[in-house]
Amino acid sequence: MTQPVDNKVTILVLQHPQEQDHVLGTAGLLAGSLANAKVVVGLSWRNLTHALGAPAEPRDWGVLYLGSTQTRGQTAPLVAIDGKGLPLADQEGARVGLKGLIALDGNWAQAKALWWRNAWLTKLRRFVVMPDGPSLYGDLRREARPDAVSTLEAVALALQVLEGDVAVREKLLVPFRALLAKARREGVRDSKRDRRVRR
Repeated sequence: MTQPVDNKVTILVLQHPQEQDHVLGTAGLLAGSLANAKVVVGLSWRNLTHALGAPAEPRDWGVLYLGSTQTRGQTAPLVAIDGKGLPLADQEGARVGLKGLIALDGNWAQAKALWWRNAWLTKLRRFVVMPDGPSLYGDLRREARPDAVSTLEAVALALQVLEGDVAVREKLLVPFRALLAKARREGVRDSKRDRRVRR
């Protein structure tokens, strides 16, 4: 096991209950690779403090938004947007003082459900990840959109920008690449674990 990445920006993953049983899910891998990260499973939480399990100010937190057609053509890997989905004029200013970042873990429909069931998310700063290539999943997991990437890949790209360190992303991708290589060797495609099997 490699040393966890000592991230300054705390990561909170809100995971849809139906996502937790996926063999090739990345939320657990992500949390295990970061010094400051937490995964909570559920559909709704009263507020940020309830989800995090610790006091937190919404103004200090951001959320990885599900994407916006208005961000097409942006070249930056992480774009801060307003409530209408338009890129903010002061991108650097939008990141100042950010203490935490929330990622929604699930397929597109599940992530949308998490967004709509937790109105407090709309009070957070919004960021859209602009991937520089397709997901490393390749044919192992079907994505709803060609620009969709795993939760781990999205957070890794966001942290690269927020921490100002390219190495952060690469360190996070190492265990993910290992998981995918093992899956390909063993002929495993993404599916749900059989919860009836006890190990």
